[in-house]
Amino acid sequence: MHNRAMRTTVSIEEETHGYLSYYAQARGITLGEAIDELIRKAKAAPPGSAPVIEYTASGFPVFPASAGEISDEQVKKLVEDEFAPEAFA
Repeated sequence: MHNRAMRTTVSIEEETHGYLSYYAQARGITLGEAIDELIRKAKAAPPGSAPVIEYTASGFPVFPASAGEISDEQVKKLVEDEFAPEAFA
């Protein structure tokens, strides 16, 4: 099977572009190659591979020690779940 590159235009948020540019530069690849690589990695990830957020007895959210890398989406979920950092200050 022969994979051919296709030219297209995409609109992405400025913050996403910044992350993507940094990723591409760090790996020495083009933005298109970075997008392709990240999509392939996401496609290959096992379903349900994100760690579950646990809570201490006082209600403080924590990730299991085996969680590995914490994604932006997991942090956003904590915020959406009404996590109030001032409650723990």
